[in-house]
Amino acid sequence: MKWTSFFSFLEPVKQYQWSTFRKDLVAGLIVGVVLIPQGMAYATIAGLPPILGLYGGLIPLFLYPLLGQSRNLAIGPVALDMLILSAGLGALAGDDPVQRVQYALFIASLTGLIQILMGTFRLGLAFNLIARPVISGFTIAAPVIIIASQLDTLLGVEIESSQFIHRILIFLFQEMSGYHPATLFSSLVFLVALLSLKKWVRRIPGSVLLMGATLLALVFVDPASYGIQQIGAIPEGLPSFRWDQIALGEIRSVFGTALTLALIQFMSIASLSKTYARKDGYTTDPNRELVAVGSANLVGGFFQSPPVSGSFSRSAIARETGARTSFFNVLSGALMVLTLLFLTPVFEQLPKNLLSAIIVLSVTGLIDLKEIRYLFHAKRRDATIAFITFFAVLVIGIQEGVIIGISASALAILIKLGKPTSAELGLLPGTRDFRNVERFEEAQKLRGVLILRIDASFSFVNAGFFKKYILQKSLDNKPLKYVIIDGTTISDMDVTAMESLSILIDDLEDQGMELYISGLIGPVRDILKKSESSKLKDPGRYHPTLHDAVKTALRLQDENDSGDRLEQYLLDSD
Repeated sequence: MKWTSFFSFLEPVKQYQWSTFRKDLVAGLIVGVVLIPQGMAYATIAGLPPILGLYGGLIPLFLYPLLGQSRNLAIGPVALDMLILSAGLGALAGDDPVQRVQYALFIASLTGLIQILMGTFRLGLAFNLIARPVISGFTIAAPVIIIASQLDTLLGVEIESSQFIHRILIFLFQEMSGYHPATLFSSLVFLVALLSLKKWVRRIPGSVLLMGATLLALVFVDPASYGIQQIGAIPEGLPSFRWDQIALGEIRSVFGTALTLALIQFMSIASLSKTYARKDGYTTDPNRELVAVGSANLVGGFFQSPPVSGSFSRSAIARETGARTSFFNVLSGALMVLTLLFLTPVFEQLPKNLLSAIIVLSVTGLIDLKEIRYLFHAKRRDATIAFITFFAVLVIGIQEGVIIGISASALAILIKLGKPTSAELGLLPGTRDFRNVERFEEAQKLRGVLILRIDASFSFVNAGFFKKYILQKSLDNKPLKYVIIDGTTISDMDVTAMESLSILIDDLEDQGMELYISGLIGPVRDILKKSESSKLKDPGRYHPTLHDAVKTALRLQDENDSGDRLEQYLLDSD
């Protein structure tokens, strides 16, 4: 095995040029500048000290480029991940700041370990368990919860932390008389400033400009004199190695949060890396991306980094500012080193509600109402699943809501499989094509022959429907001699289905009808050959094409009735 097949950075290093470095440097510095306020702000979503958000922009950024293949994926703390982490920490540690940090770091490493195992054993297909409507419902509900969780800081009140929006709103209503005027006024100023900057200034992120302006204003104005809460002391220097032992029972309690993070992060990583790879003409392996981000999480957790993932906003900035390789992450990390060594005292005087305003404006872009309109337009069932996930996440909980969404999606599939699309087919004159008689007015039924198509695998889920539907349609279309099933859409068959099919053959024979099946694929024919029923093993029951089955049925009818059905059919299908 070549080293380049394992360490992704080695191949581009051979061709790395000064012009490439300059573009990566510009992108890395801009992404790093954006990461500083976002990192501190996102850490507060999980109830963690802002410094941990800066630590999340350090070790993981140096590790990801070693293994990752995406040239534009910006690694670091992400708002949605911090919300999931907050929900898990709330159940484990409550409001204890020491325990919240301890569990957060352990969850980061455990998330990384799960991702490495998933990627190593190529289990990236687990992403397919989360259907698009579930993702849509979650990504619309999560920003609503994040915004609600920042209202206490924006309004200057103390309330109990919660992941449930109704509880937050009740607490805020109860504390309505306690809102702090100066905090509320400054919060409105920050929000209006961010909105204005987003509209009028495109080249430089508004959060960076506003933080810079606020730092300048602090030279003349002391927020503490107006009762506005500030970030407070931020440790100087680089993070040290830290390993907090967790009891076995506690590992089980944090596993659900870590697994949820691993799957949600993979959703972001897979979609981002594939999108940018497609746009820029290169390829990525989702399983390799899992290992890369998993390594960043695993090792990062030992150096006080919360869970990290691919950021949609910072990845877009990286591409827009000319990033050519994932090395821009290292350059962003280098800027973070300088910040931690020399600049942390500068941020200590920043108002807390500034970080909350940055969070609110950052996550509002995730509320994608167009997605819901699209789901309603495309398929109501998917829109229903999205709404179930949305309300479950808001009312019941984040992890529980995602699980409910996945369950609703699975239930919808089972319902669909249990009652699949079916059709009665007729001949299109002048062709050998058979079409749904309800969709094609010109499709003609053949006298004495019923042709049916069921668009699903034949299994225990739909065996009852399959048997009942065919038998009922046969009785409704009497008199009949032959029932033909177009088997081209049957991709699998299990034992329950074979038993049901054998009973159906007996029931039809009792009514004087014969069952034929056409167009079965090889694997299904192999399964039927192993059946214990001699009627299912009868080779005369199966035909390569629907045309062959119809010819056989009509020829036998002509032999028995001295008719000319076959001749007329051949004329009509010529």
